[in-house]
Amino acid sequence: MSNIEKMLSEVLIDPNNQERLILKYSSVGKILSVSNQYEKEFSVKDGVIDFVNNSNYADNFGDQWTRFPKLQLDSFNGTTISKDRFFGALDLSPAELRRKFVLDVGCGTGRFAEIALKAGAVVVGLDYSSAAYVAAKNLEHYPNFQAIRGDIYNLPFKKDSFDLVYCLGVLQHTPNVEEAFKCLPTTVKDSGFLVVDYYWKRFRSVLTWKYPIRLITSTLHESTVLNILKVAHPIIYPLSEVCSKIPLIGKFISRFFPVVNYVNDYPQLDKELLRAWSFLDTYDNWAPKFDQPQTVKTVTKWANEAGLKDIEVKHVRHLVVRGRV
Repeated sequence: MSNIEKMLSEVLIDPNNQERLILKYSSVGKILSVSNQYEKEFSVKDGVIDFVNNSNYADNFGDQWTRFPKLQLDSFNGTTISKDRFFGALDLSPAELRRKFVLDVGCGTGRFAEIALKAGAVVVGLDYSSAAYVAAKNLEHYPNFQAIRGDIYNLPFKKDSFDLVYCLGVLQHTPNVEEAFKCLPTTVKDSGFLVVDYYWKRFRSVLTWKYPIRLITSTLHESTVLNILKVAHPIIYPLSEVCSKIPLIGKFISRFFPVVNYVNDYPQLDKELLRAWSFLDTYDNWAPKFDQPQTVKTVTKWANEAGLKDIEVKHVRHLVVRGRV
């Protein structure tokens, strides 16, 4: 039995009644079935254990990651963008992840799970959207990875399961951010780490084009948003790109265009990747049903109420909260 098979069989539970599940694997370690003691089976398809099997508020993320399955993977774009953000948020070294059992909540295409796996961790990637299937495909060559489609509010794991749980770029897109955060600490072992991040609610971040546009776009179907963006982005992005290159004030000016622009943030990306990344993250800004940034005071309060110890709050692309259980 491999590391992931053994560890997962010890922690996976039926999210409806918290009873231990029975996992069956093939001789080559491919998961075949997941069932409870009453022989009720849960969906297993393309290597993904699926506890959701329905449409939900995260559909736009499943859509965007299906359209851009590899763009943010360091192994695809040839950068260390994901690695730098990952280790900057965790404040751990790669050596400290070796042989650790890790839960990636909101794994998307597996951009951060890939980094943890390369460091030698055993990783479970959970996503509420169909992105779980994208992650499974992207990371199928890692024997210590398992993708699960599940709900952050109804996690299929017993208490004290993981050495490390992280949730990056996710919580602000949930219906109830506080409740979503407080579902996570119980899955962490004693003395283990929990690391989450949020969009930062501050004057600089909320005074942008995004939130006025979202008054309309967040009410539309993701396919409609995508069609609008296909027309608008090729017109607006080149203007933003030119303005962003103006000395001293370019980055500031580019913030007032209704598209994301990383020309000054990710110089390691070539022009085409910058354009693709802009399209992806503009869609990521416009389409989600929920976008709820948080203040330092609020997230610190939640961390204390959840009983975290050695709490740190810092800015690493987003507002990061790190604590020990």
